[in-house]
Amino acid sequence: MKIWDAFIAALHSLRSNTMRSVLTTLGIMIGVGAVIIMVSVGNGTKAEVNAMIDKLGANIMIVRPGRNFGKGVSGGSGSLPTLTEEDAWAIQNEISTVMMVSPTVRGSAQLIAGNLNWSTTVNGITNEYFSVREWDLADGRKFDSYEIERASKVAILGMTVVKSLYPDQDPVGQSLRINRVPFTVIGVLSPKGDSGPGGDQDDAVMLPITTAKKRVLGGRKLAGNLVGNIYVKAKSAELVSRTEELVEELLRERHKIAPNQADDFEIRNMAEFMNARANSSRAMSFLLMAVASISLIVGGIGIMNIMLVSVTERTREIGLRMAVGATGKDIMSQFLIESIVLSLIGGSIGVVLGLTGSIAMNTYSNWKAIIDPDSVLLAFSFSAAVGIFFGYYPAHKASLLDPIEALRHE
Repeated sequence: MKIWDAFIAALHSLRSNTMRSVLTTLGIMIGVGAVIIMVSVGNGTKAEVNAMIDKLGANIMIVRPGRNFGKGVSGGSGSLPTLTEEDAWAIQNEISTVMMVSPTVRGSAQLIAGNLNWSTTVNGITNEYFSVREWDLADGRKFDSYEIERASKVAILGMTVVKSLYPDQDPVGQSLRINRVPFTVIGVLSPKGDSGPGGDQDDAVMLPITTAKKRVLGGRKLAGNLVGNIYVKAKSAELVSRTEELVEELLRERHKIAPNQADDFEIRNMAEFMNARANSSRAMSFLLMAVASISLIVGGIGIMNIMLVSVTERTREIGLRMAVGATGKDIMSQFLIESIVLSLIGGSIGVVLGLTGSIAMNTYSNWKAIIDPDSVLLAFSFSAAVGIFFGYYPAHKASLLDPIEALRHE
């Protein structure tokens, strides 16, 4: 029997039991669809994490104050003020793998411009911050040394703040009140984008670090030369790990921390900030992989079961084919092709479901899915492999039937 004839015969056989064929391929449909969605979500997450790291800076790390423990209760990261501006300049001057540092302070404040108001994040910074974060200005200028030294009331706005407070005008040169303190806008930052779920880097105001500490934020944690964080930019992404080790050694020495004592600071790099996002997406991918694997196995077993039933139902047909000259190889090919066709039909529908699901995730959810043509081809090919693997035994069993016994079968 020619393969094409066997293929046509397989289609006729499956069409005569349409509902049974559809139910049999359900597991294959779900499995193939889940594989495509899983790979798409994985690709999307990888691309999203890489984009976030690029925006934040792959060679940047943040040194934070330590935790304050009182009566057995942790005050959380940053609750123990331990970092100073002198620590920042020591890191800059004494570690050769460091390109630049920027001490910063941070808090929240209410902004008022005319009859509009907006609550946002206030960052007290030095001019090095713009270079460390690779953040350019879209308009205006940076702070000058006099403004930082004298704690001048000048501000640089993020694009989100500009859109909220100055929707129809140029903010540069305009007045602004921050926590009821009058300021002059001298610049606008270029758009930076999100830093993760719910994080808008453009929703911020930059002030000279001296101004933020003395006029807006203040408090015990920012008294004197204390700072909230120290941004450290290594000379390359490859030097981040080594730089992190050197920063830790230097700060332990400066803070006179004994060998058996814990650090009174924390060092985090940008890749670590993205790990939670990547891990949640990876868990989603593993879940989909489990669904895909189980569905493909169940689908394969369903195909084997239906093909065994089909062999039993068509025993007389098999005997008749053999009586007119069909060989065991012909019978085996016929049933094996039926199994493969059944699996490929399920795989085709699964591909459509997978592509539709990936597009739907992009459109209606926070999960980014990037469709990979190779994954579609792999999933479709795997569905054919399932048909061959689980269809072989029923086909082999049919090829071994005795023609005389088969013709006597009722």
